[in-house]
Amino acid sequence: MRPGFELTRVLITVMTYPHPSQKYREIVCTAGITQAGQWVRLYPVDYRYRPEHQMFRKWQWIKIALGPHGHGNDQRPESREPDLDTIRHLGKPLPTTDAWSARREIVDRMPHHTVMQLEALYEKDRTSLGIVRPQRVLDLIATPAEGQWPAKYQWLWKQARLFGEQKPLRRLPFKFQYVFQCEDSTQTYTVMNEDWELGVLFLKERHRRRSEQAAVQSVRQKFFDQICGSDKDTRFFMGTRHPYNQWLVVGTFWPPKDPQLRLL
Repeated sequence: MRPGFELTRVLITVMTYPHPSQKYREIVCTAGITQAGQWVRLYPVDYRYRPEHQMFRKWQWIKIALGPHGHGNDQRPESREPDLDTIRHLGKPLPTTDAWSARREIVDRMPHHTVMQLEALYEKDRTSLGIVRPQRVLDLIATPAEGQWPAKYQWLWKQARLFGEQKPLRRLPFKFQYVFQCEDSTQTYTVMNEDWELGVLFLKERHRRRSEQAAVQSVRQKFFDQICGSDKDTRFFMGTRHPYNQWLVVGTFWPPKDPQLRLL
């Protein structure tokens, strides 16, 4: 273990769609909840380039050595540098049986906020991860985006191909945004959803259906109709994009509503 690093148990709850990086090849925003009940962000993680024994799944407990806060130019208090070679899996991912009770036991103990409260916390102490339980989710909109990565990444991959290290990374041709409201404001928020599972679903459906619009509808059916359905206790895991500090939806949590609450 590297000097100054500390072995930490982390339940992985967030993995965003990969983004190319000139320094690290690519970055997957990875975050989770520690055994002590605190948010932690693992940065950097070039997940797809890790050997199999260093790969983990969402909702899986792992043990990993984390460096002190303040690595590089990422000064967000939750961000810690991971020593990826120390990863150890601590069992299988938590199941969704029994109304997601194993996952809810962890998530329900965490503080929940509105977007306005998260923004205030960021101004106060640079808090950059949190859970929002939206009062109403109004829509999931898909807006056309650039279909190609910027030229600087194209050059990076051309160089990588010479050494056989490059793995294709498709850019999603749409950006997906949740439109929702919180209980403490009449404001409507339109926030990017960067969950890796959303990107994988879009690409899979586009390949299967051979239609981008059909793939968009599949994403909407899953991430709006199902995840935000009236029978779900929907939460958004939210985090800021470094260095712009723009709040994003970086993951979703959608257990069934408590049967007792349905009677209220």
